This record gives sequence, structure tokens and C-alpha cells, in this order.
Amino acid sequence: MPTKTTKKETGEKVAKKVAVKKTAVKASAKADIISKLRIRVRAYEYKILDLSVKQIIDTALRYDAKIEGPVPLPTEIKKYTVNRSSFVYKNAREQFEMRVHKRLIDILNPTPKIMEALTNMSLPSGVNIDVKIM
Repeated sequence: MPTKTTKKETGEKVAKKVAVKKTAVKASAKADIISKLRIRVRAYEYKILDLSVKQIIDTALRYDAKIEGPVPLPTEIKKYTVNRSSFVYKNAREQFEMRVHKRLIDILNPTPKIMEALTNMSLPSGVNIDVKIM
């Protein structure tokens, strides 16, 4: 004689199956992307910045790397206000600003050859690079 299962019992079984499927999907997604090399490039002049970013991307593509970017990040603007004269004329002021342009490049699953090629690369002066392995 077959036993009756209540709706609550079948709901719990379905929930367990769904939970197992979700964890399997997350595990396979993690297996696809093992590591990521995040490169932040900063410079005062955007033309030099774009040339150096293009050089980095060309070097990475030479070794068949998967690249995300370059992603333009917000320009950091620092403003300075200075008196024009040293003593009397308080209302006469000058304003200066420094603009720092930024780009972000992600290289997915970098190989040791890519890492070596990027470290041996020479970039123009005035370009700052931060590299993180994630």
C-alpha cells in the first residue's frame, strides 16, 4: 500500500534539490575563473595614459590572454586656490587644478609568461601602475 506524502514533505525535497543545483552552478563558475590580474593605470595626461594602456593590452594579447577593459574610472580632480599677491589684494586669487586620469584592466587567468612580459615592459614617465592578483 503506497504511503501518502504531505505537501510539506515534497516541498522540502524540492528545496533540497534546488539547493544542490545552485551550489553546483556556483562551483562551476568558480572553476572557470581561477585568478584575475587587476591593473590600475594612472597618469596626468590622458594621451600618454591611453598609449600605455594600448601597449599593456597588446602585450597581453600577444600571449593569448582574456582581457576585460580598459574601463575608464572617474577622473580625480584636485583644486588649489592661491592668493595672487602676498599682502594686500585678498580678492585677487588664482585657481589651479590637477587632473588624474585612471583606467582599469583585468586579465583573466594570467600565465607566468604574461606576468613576466608585463613586468619587463617599459612605459613612459608619468604613468603609475598598480597591479593586484585577485
